[in-house]
Amino acid sequence: MLRLNRTAVLALLGTTSLLFLLFQLYYYRHYLSKHGTHTSYDKSSQLDSGQHLQVVKKFLDLVSRYGLAVFLVDAATLGRLSQRPVQPRGSQANEHHCSIICSSRRFTTFAMLAKFWKYDASLAKTASELGLELLEIQGKDPRLVGLDDLSSTEIPLHLLFRSGQHLVHLVVFYERSGNYLWHGTLRLKPGMDREFAPFRRLDFGRQAGAFDRPELVLSSLDGLDVWIPKNVSRFLIEHSQSRFLECRYKDARAFYQLYPDDTSPESMEFRMKAKALLHLAAQVLTGLGVPFWLSSGTCLGWFRQCNVIPYSKDVDLGVWIKDYKPEIIQAFQTSGLPLKHKFGKVEDSLELSFQGQDVKLDIFFFYEEGDIVWNGGTQAKSGKKFKYVFPRFSLCWTELLQLRVRVPCETLDYVEANYGPNWKIPVKTWDWKSSPANVQENGVWPVREWNEVIQVY
Repeated sequence: MLRLNRTAVLALLGTTSLLFLLFQLYYYRHYLSKHGTHTSYDKSSQLDSGQHLQVVKKFLDLVSRYGLAVFLVDAATLGRLSQRPVQPRGSQANEHHCSIICSSRRFTTFAMLAKFWKYDASLAKTASELGLELLEIQGKDPRLVGLDDLSSTEIPLHLLFRSGQHLVHLVVFYERSGNYLWHGTLRLKPGMDREFAPFRRLDFGRQAGAFDRPELVLSSLDGLDVWIPKNVSRFLIEHSQSRFLECRYKDARAFYQLYPDDTSPESMEFRMKAKALLHLAAQVLTGLGVPFWLSSGTCLGWFRQCNVIPYSKDVDLGVWIKDYKPEIIQAFQTSGLPLKHKFGKVEDSLELSFQGQDVKLDIFFFYEEGDIVWNGGTQAKSGKKFKYVFPRFSLCWTELLQLRVRVPCETLDYVEANYGPNWKIPVKTWDWKSSPANVQENGVWPVREWNEVIQVY
């Protein structure tokens, strides 16, 4: 009897489930046939893609008329390109289907090199004739700003072309003295239409950026011939790490008004040698694929006075320990910089020092630990260990001594951790074991390890 009841119950449940499933299927088909929801959505999506593609076509027609060489930098589009083969140049695309350039985002981003653009006032009129509204964003030219002149001329930074609900964002790249490309921030001035574009969603403009000059190839995207970066993946990585910080010339000028710059022949010679050493170090580390940033006194000099500190007598760089490579020492020695000392080991407090021409290069390796990072120090005569603690930070690009280099994005926190709240005041007497605000004693190296962790040449 029990077995019969159990079988009957299971059969009843199965029948009920089947009937419910059939009812859902009937209702779904009946609802769609009545309201046409699915068909309407597909047509709307295709029409929207077609409109998006037409806006891009109008834009490419416009820049072609003015001889503007543009290339695609749209992050979403390039991301799709990295996942599918690029169509051969000249292939045809359905005018109502846009599978690569178009997306749920209603904008596409291009860039151009400023040196190839001669401004023409008729551009806006021609754009209007093509059905494109133009919004031009200008800003100060940082290449003309310096300690002697804080003013600058205005240059075009961003051009936005809109038709209906779709937009093409054109970013203007400028060449900087460090042999890299730079673009400025997108800042709306009073009275500008803040509803013209989804400004917060744009790929470029929330902050300034710096890039290597990309090698370009001509490709066919949705039937359009478009220049794109040859190495798409590398460009996307660069884009994610492109944030650029300009030197604070206004604050540096105020600093020099309180503490006049040392322009003695000795100081000028040191700065010349420090510049040569920094350029050489950048060449060696970049050649090895080792990212680095300005650290300690070199970072302070950039942040406080847009220059190296003449009485520091060395150049300081930071490197994540995860990026350490054994080839570093040999590469520097091959480049003419002999190893002066090696303290610590890869697992703990590694520090390298190379001797330049009367200027020392110190490379501090940083370790991550919870919500802090730190680098180590070692006293050669006693084996004492020291630890310099910093809050976590990310890396940004900047320019120092006509070289593009990285610095901590959270530079103020970094400098204050190292030099305390009075970092603006020059200190010429400095004890690396006690003067830093973030120094901590960290034990003593066992005597049996001294041959490994204390090497002085």
